[in-house]
Amino acid sequence: MSHNHIHIHKHEVKGTNLLISIVLNVVITIAQIIGGIVSGSLALISDALHNFSDVLSLVFSLVAHKLSRRKATINQTFGLKRSELLAAFVNAATLIIVAFILIYGAINRLIDPQEIESNLVIWLALLGILVNGFSVILLKKDADHNLNMKSAYLHLLTDMMASVVVLVGGLLMKFYGWFWVDSVMTILIAIYLIVVGFDLIIRSTKMLMLFTPEGIDIKEVVREVHKISGVGKLHHIHIWHLNEEEIHLEAHLECSEDFTLTEFDALLNKIELLVFEKFGINHITIQPEFKKEDPKDFIVQD
Repeated sequence: MSHNHIHIHKHEVKGTNLLISIVLNVVITIAQIIGGIVSGSLALISDALHNFSDVLSLVFSLVAHKLSRRKATINQTFGLKRSELLAAFVNAATLIIVAFILIYGAINRLIDPQEIESNLVIWLALLGILVNGFSVILLKKDADHNLNMKSAYLHLLTDMMASVVVLVGGLLMKFYGWFWVDSVMTILIAIYLIVVGFDLIIRSTKMLMLFTPEGIDIKEVVREVHKISGVGKLHHIHIWHLNEEEIHLEAHLECSEDFTLTEFDALLNKIELLVFEKFGINHITIQPEFKKEDPKDFIVQD
């Protein structure tokens, strides 16, 4: 069994911005709870509880991020690199749960609208927009490269949008008495949450279940590898994500001749370079064979 991998430059995700976002969200949650009690605003208290659930999700994301950076051990030979995928899955699930809770609350408010002290609601909503907006900006770059950070980013983006809803609702209630706008906008935001939440769940589930990465055609990989001199047949192939940064390929390789170890190592280097440049696969493990009697199908259930 021969093993090889390529070290690649990757976006370094740091937990500092996430920690700052957690602190800011704790502050805004406390302010909204106090403001909700003082003003009698159920919307503010609901938004505060939403923020608090997001604080828990952000803490979960931060812990997963730290765990994923741990070095491998004899009992954890891959380290804990997949912890961020698990965090992304859990956070996406909580996004969907929060969305349905928001829809339930919005429908109740449509049926039975309540007057509130709008001035305090407006100012606290503005504070929420500023705090969550700043947190969204902090995490935007990391969210483009990491599912765990994207799930945290979406939680914060939802908080900001919810604060916008509270602000618009507060203004319309103050000047026009339109209580129904708050509920309608909340339902629209919740629908958006459900859509993005399901997308995150599907993507993280595929990685956790070791699906072939999207954009990689195993048959095309085989065709390209077969063009290399010395390759007989590539079979028993598995291609999967360890995490978002590492794509692994495991396979058996029927060699066209009885190579020495030095010759096979040179052949392996050619395969490694090809699959990395054409398919982004950066970690390969190949079992060499010569005239071995076993199934030679591309996909064989081990």
